[in-house]
Amino acid sequence: MSCEIYVQAVPYDKSLVTQALEAGADGILTDDDHAADVQALSRTQLLSHQDLVHIQVNGPDDEEQAAEALKSGKTVLLAQGWEIIPVENLLAAKAQGILGLEVNTPEQARLSQGILERGADFIVYIPQDSPDDLKPILQDLKLTQKPMELETAEVTAITPVGLGHRVCVDTCSILHSGQGLLVGNSSTFTFLVHAETESNPYVAARPFRINAGAAHAYVLLPGDQTAYLQELEAGREVLIVNANGQSKTATVGRAKVEVRPLLLITAQTANRTGHIFVQNAETIRMVHHDGTPVSVVSLQPSDRILCRTDKAGRHFGMRIQESIEEK
Repeated sequence: MSCEIYVQAVPYDKSLVTQALEAGADGILTDDDHAADVQALSRTQLLSHQDLVHIQVNGPDDEEQAAEALKSGKTVLLAQGWEIIPVENLLAAKAQGILGLEVNTPEQARLSQGILERGADFIVYIPQDSPDDLKPILQDLKLTQKPMELETAEVTAITPVGLGHRVCVDTCSILHSGQGLLVGNSSTFTFLVHAETESNPYVAARPFRINAGAAHAYVLLPGDQTAYLQELEAGREVLIVNANGQSKTATVGRAKVEVRPLLLITAQTANRTGHIFVQNAETIRMVHHDGTPVSVVSLQPSDRILCRTDKAGRHFGMRIQESIEEK
């Protein structure tokens, strides 16, 4: 989920606010009388109903009111009970404004992010159960992203190519077997590069780390965006993907760019060929078609590994409609 998540604390409930903040909520919606109480607990964003145009959409007149407010640059929050078609209309027509949706279940929250493949700008989560139930719900919403469609590619060549700058991405998360980053020479063909979750006789596991590839490579980010590996830095979010295509966000804690010997790996699907440069070392792994990690040192032509193919066309990481070829 890429939008901001606020938790409603009206009436004010310190236990609820504490749970929400510990679970990673981006902010709290509270009344003005308790704004200082929230800020005393954490450096977080605050919303109040005075900051919003709060609208219950029961018919065309309410939808028109929301549309006019958005066109004038206001922040609009649709009350619980909103339906998909009016939200689609508002997202398609809004100009400078910001659109938020009230939700009270994880299912509604996820639905709010799939509307027009774009979703609301923010949601306000209204807890229905005890504060103790909030933490797992919010963490799931904050971290989980839409699934990726992975496919199998056959390795056709593994070639040592000398020295180059590679980027080692250390995240603030503990990763597990099967997880990694989608990285490649082209945004149209990315390889699942495995995290360093596996121990060997020479090096201990580093389950927070992905030795991702050469500095120029593309890496897939949340929100259908890409970046060059060299652009990653502390605090930036990356998209962690597992062998089943399930994805979540992780925050970069450190990105290390160092000169190391590289391998050029080439693989192909039924109708597309892709390339990736990775460090020539036993600890760097791709992912076999069965989900198991395989070291690039033992990788062989005809091995089948997991990748993702996509349409061409990116500008500053954003998807565009353009004829482009990368070799």
